[in-house]
Amino acid sequence: MSEQGESAGKQQMVVGKSRFRYNSPLVQVCLIGLVCFCCPGMFNALSGMGGGGQVDTTAANNANTALYTTFTIFGILGGGIYNILGPQVTLISACSTYVLYAGSFLYYNHHKHQAFAIAAGAILGIGAGLLWAAEGAIMTSYPPPNRKGTYISIFWSIFNMGGVIGGLIPFILNYNRNEAVSVNDGTYIGFMCFMSAGALLSLVILPPGRVIRDDGTHCTNIEYSNVSTEITQVLTLFSNWKMLLIFPASWASNFFYSYQFNNVNGLQFNLRTRGWNNVFYWGAQMLGSVGIGYIFDFSFPTRRKRGFVGIVVVSLLGSAIWAGGLANQLNYSHDKPPAKLDFKNSGSDFAGPFVLYFCYGLLDAMFQNMVYWVIGALADDSETLSRYSGFYKGVQSAGAAVAWQVDTHKVPLLSQLVVNWSLTTISYPLLVILVLLAVKDEKSPEESTNSKEVALPPADDGAVGGLTKLS
Repeated sequence: MSEQGESAGKQQMVVGKSRFRYNSPLVQVCLIGLVCFCCPGMFNALSGMGGGGQVDTTAANNANTALYTTFTIFGILGGGIYNILGPQVTLISACSTYVLYAGSFLYYNHHKHQAFAIAAGAILGIGAGLLWAAEGAIMTSYPPPNRKGTYISIFWSIFNMGGVIGGLIPFILNYNRNEAVSVNDGTYIGFMCFMSAGALLSLVILPPGRVIRDDGTHCTNIEYSNVSTEITQVLTLFSNWKMLLIFPASWASNFFYSYQFNNVNGLQFNLRTRGWNNVFYWGAQMLGSVGIGYIFDFSFPTRRKRGFVGIVVVSLLGSAIWAGGLANQLNYSHDKPPAKLDFKNSGSDFAGPFVLYFCYGLLDAMFQNMVYWVIGALADDSETLSRYSGFYKGVQSAGAAVAWQVDTHKVPLLSQLVVNWSLTTISYPLLVILVLLAVKDEKSPEESTNSKEVALPPADDGAVGGLTKLS
């Protein structure tokens, strides 16, 4: 076809040009990383203080339950919505909801009414579902197939720098407030400024058809989908054996946040130290993502072997970290709360819980990068991966919604830890099975461009790959 010849000519024109050009996968992944730096990165810093920066965690827990309830629905639908609207409309709509959420806690600081925070949480759940579906499609479909782990780690490092900077904001602004108080107005205003910048930055993200890899191949050639197609494709995800195998890992991957933020960082440390700890928690995520990204892309010649090794490394490290968490948790409970630790004044008592919290951040990054890598290895096109990523985030959010209510109802802390440890442990063998059955070693660029996903019985599973890709 003449269109194919013209496309090939355009592809050859970009070969040899800088990988830092605007339409390169690297630049686009970095840009979506900056968007997430400003929006969910700052949200993570806000949540990481415990209770959204409030002494009473009830409002934040209820807001987070509303958030993750709507996130569950729109996470699953988000891939289809992204396929219809494209990245720019999807992302700017999503990012605006983060500003509203931070503003609701500024309001709560003065009026102590939960309703606004809960409503803002529910609206943010809609936006977050759209954002993470778009992010997942960009991060897993734009990179070359043999460098997805590297690009995921680059994104994760930029994104979590938001948590590092976000942790510095409450640390600096509340440095002299050692007593149990809520954060000041300037903290929330600072978060809102970053989130607003992220919304504007989302306008520079290119659609997949305009992104060209260094070898001249387009990331994916698609037409934007329609509502009926996307509804059909989203519904088939629930009978897709690949998604069923990834379900426990999806559920576990945010379930531990309420425990780590409220019951480790929130219960054990004073206000300024919680901000200090978050700088290192999110900094540890950057280290963890780089380390696991190297294993998934460079440790062995074949992709499947790298997948097996990466999962084993995360499982062993995760078991060691949760064992350390168990040793720490045996020292306190809801009925016997710990004395608040300060990074300057508590001496050696501070070291153990601080290192544990740092390691929790390390494990979070490695666990989620592992899941994203497996998802990215299942297909190469933006349409399919947007749906897979949306399913992952939807199930993840359902788990988080349950987890925040578990904490609200004061379930014993030791029970919370055991459940978190068990959920992550169940995930590892299922991911090994998924890699064994569904992941193949890298194809040539031409094959990768035309590839949908690995075919395996049942026969109707192939429909999940999407109906609107150009032949």
